[in-house]
Amino acid sequence: MSGTEQAKQKTGAAPTPTLGDLRSEIDRIDASMHALLMERGEIIGELIKVKRTAESGAAFRPAREVSMMRRLVERHRGILPLDTVESIWRVIIATFTYVQAPYSVHADFSAGDALVRDSARFHFGFTVPLSAHLGAAAVVAAVARSKGDLGLVPAVAVAGAGAWWTALEDENAPKIIARLPFVERGDHPASVPLFVVSRPIAADGAINEVQTWSIKVAGWSAAAARAVSAIAEIIASPHGAFDGAALLVSIPPSGSLDHLVKALVAAGASVRSTALVGGHATRYTVGA
Repeated sequence: MSGTEQAKQKTGAAPTPTLGDLRSEIDRIDASMHALLMERGEIIGELIKVKRTAESGAAFRPAREVSMMRRLVERHRGILPLDTVESIWRVIIATFTYVQAPYSVHADFSAGDALVRDSARFHFGFTVPLSAHLGAAAVVAAVARSKGDLGLVPAVAVAGAGAWWTALEDENAPKIIARLPFVERGDHPASVPLFVVSRPIAADGAINEVQTWSIKVAGWSAAAARAVSAIAEIIASPHGAFDGAALLVSIPPSGSLDHLVKALVAAGASVRSTALVGGHATRYTVGA
């Protein structure tokens, strides 16, 4: 026995692992992770039998996904970047959702495809088919024709996009069901803000902490825009008469439609119509 080994026995210090030992541990962990993914797949197979999701449209459940991603951030620690672990989990979630009920993602690439494509692949992986469209209206139309597809449209104003959200007003029309990214931070690799549009989903799968409303107004002005912006996030597009506008308004839990309408009227605008066109989780932001 060497002098070093005798010293370790006397002091009780654990022997330093060799490079081979560490690589064996990594192989063991990799095999365990793969086994767990396959076990998850078996459970999803049973879930399909119970829920029959393959016959009833998309298995997308924003409320559950938001909860899973928030828990992921809260328990994460160590040297593995949050970007990596979030991306891995997003691919797992999106792919197993696809296994339950196949779907495609339709995305608006009219403002440039690089950022939107990165976001789509980050959140849905490469197994889920991705279809490119020019304009949010084309995305909404594709989702409306589908059985359970998803659409990605800008969550910010885009020049020339028009009031695409008015196509969501009918009761059976597609609705906004989520806002990406699920976890926001300054250095997020897929940070472009996008709404997820889907045909109406079951109430138990939806999350409407933020309500999205389609509102048509007359007398739209800079004062009215300031009044609304103080209460909610808005996208505005000219509509009807010279001072008319169609608004897509995201009202946070602290606000209300009644409060917003009163603010518009006080600013000199008149509200012609309102329609609830979906909702999503509040923006969950973590530090860089």
